[in-house]
Amino acid sequence: MRQVDILMKIMKCFLVSALVGVIIGGCATVPITGRRQLSFIPQSQLTELSNSNYRELLSQSRLSTDKKKIDQLNTIGRRIAGAAEQFLRENGRESDIKSYSWEFTVIDDSKTINAFAMPGGKVAAYTGILPLAQDDDGLAVVIGHEVAHAIANHGNERMSQMLLVQLGGMTLAQAIKQKPERTQELLFLAYGVGTNIGVLLPYSREHETEADRIGLILMARAGFDPRAAVPFWERMKAKSGGRPPEFLSTHPAPERRIEDLKKFMPEALEFFK
Repeated sequence: MRQVDILMKIMKCFLVSALVGVIIGGCATVPITGRRQLSFIPQSQLTELSNSNYRELLSQSRLSTDKKKIDQLNTIGRRIAGAAEQFLRENGRESDIKSYSWEFTVIDDSKTINAFAMPGGKVAAYTGILPLAQDDDGLAVVIGHEVAHAIANHGNERMSQMLLVQLGGMTLAQAIKQKPERTQELLFLAYGVGTNIGVLLPYSREHETEADRIGLILMARAGFDPRAAVPFWERMKAKSGGRPPEFLSTHPAPERRIEDLKKFMPEALEFFK
């Protein structure tokens, strides 16, 4: 065997070992579900970057000036965020709370039926989703789901996966320096901003189901009726005739989601007294 072949085999072994080390060393646990997840990006670094991207996104968007809608979103969001932080305290994860600086924004776009959350607790809802929410409980379904994404660290997990799969295992700092545009594109995809469907869509569907379960519990703990989730998704299903709304682009089929929500409901109702 030539020396170059031996060297290539050694290098491949080294790279595999390095990736295995990253994966093992970067495991975390999702609250409530207990699922193990890949999460090796320093949270402070990801939060700083996501805050910057959030400000940039808002600067390019038309923000709602409707006080009623703004107050509704903020009231519901603060209650659910408070329930999330209380859950973290009760489960020995109080140190995680410092990672969140909650902010809830209404984006004035009646044609966009969507909402998203970024690492660090930045949550936005488009006015297009409000008619489908109908009332406080319906909007709590949406916001509970988005806050669940944040405390489940889904943004970090998806970005960690994307750095491994699409950028060859670069650190976030390396990716920002060497491929800034591609990195920003991946970040927005990881947050669920926009309608692009990427190579990691199966992971996204797992995250959506997980966020549904966690979101039901959070909204129930915040005093909102989790039973509002089923009719909300039935309305989304009816709306999905033709081209699905953005909020459905990386989500399980509405029929499957409704069945899962019914299975999760007894657990959530334990907290809705």
